Amino acid sequence: MTLDQKILICYNEPTRYYDNYLGKEIPDYRANVDLSEREFLKQIDSIRKILKKKYTSVDTLAINKDVKSAIKKILSYSPDLIFNFVESIEGNANYESFIAGVFDLLGIPYTGNGPITLGNCLIKARTKQILQSHGLRTARHFIAELNQIPAKSEFKLKYPVILKLAREDASIGISEFSVSHNYNDMKKRLEFLFNSFNQEVLIEEYIEGRELNVAILGDQILPISEITFDALPSELPKIVTYEAKWSPESIYYKSTVPKCPAELDDQLKQKIEKMAFAAFDALDCHDYARIDIRLNQKSIPYIIEVNPNPDISPDTGFVRSAASAGISYEELIYKISMLALKRRSYDSQAAS
Repeated sequence: MTLDQKILICYNEPTRYYDNYLGKEIPDYRANVDLSEREFLKQIDSIRKILKKKYTSVDTLAINKDVKSAIKKILSYSPDLIFNFVESIEGNANYESFIAGVFDLLGIPYTGNGPITLGNCLIKARTKQILQSHGLRTARHFIAELNQIPAKSEFKLKYPVILKLAREDASIGISEFSVSHNYNDMKKRLEFLFNSFNQEVLIEEYIEGRELNVAILGDQILPISEITFDALPSELPKIVTYEAKWSPESIYYKSTVPKCPAELDDQLKQKIEKMAFAAFDALDCHDYARIDIRLNQKSIPYIIEVNPNPDISPDTGFVRSAASAGISYEELIYKISMLALKRRSYDSQAAS
């Protein structure tokens, strides 16, 4: 049955924001890296075709800084639902939440998470503050403001530590050099990140252990996925780098192998699921999100990140977890659209 509704797929117009996304100096890196935005662009048309089977009208709109033009086109099309794939504007992730706010102001329902959730989850330190305020365990951290390297005497975290850009996702800036084992290494890494990305840096205690991805769809936790590092050379830190996601010829891409469902005993599995749901609620997530968790050597879980509107390209972890739950790719796309439409209907009834 085809539903008499109009769907508009909005996505960010691909562009390059940083000269180097890898988080390390390497010659000719552009030839070896498939940028996330460019890769996802290949999926937009296939998603349009999937939605076209369900809805009478489906169109796409690439959004850039010309917001007035985008608003004019949206109002002209008058969609019943926006499928929101906007993750940045002209490469700047800070604008992701702004666009969701525009959709809110236009009164048009859209898939995924709202502007406050998107903004809070982008700023990693704020995410941690919210998690901690709800009694949820996350790694101890320190924020190094731009070009301000902490004195050795005031730095109280235990080594090793991992350094991440404070306001980026998609593992931008994360490489094998992101884990530091002493103050001098950390200082060198900070200087590189400041010079390369011009923003503050999150430093957190590195949790050595298993890495789990918990995908949540509506009120359902999908089978937990694990990123295994067994094939990774022993001298490399067991982390998910930018290359692990976007550079098919790299060691990290070839050696970080997903496994779904993860092998967990029932008690630990229940503890992780409860923690993931609590994080989902604490950040006021909607429709779908992925919670990244690390287990330390004693199998104690720590929330590493909360990812609203995670990548749902066919080869991603979220889609893998859905498949493990018996949900096909087409079904997943439909479910996400229906979750947003049902939420809109519920909100309208509550308002009346």
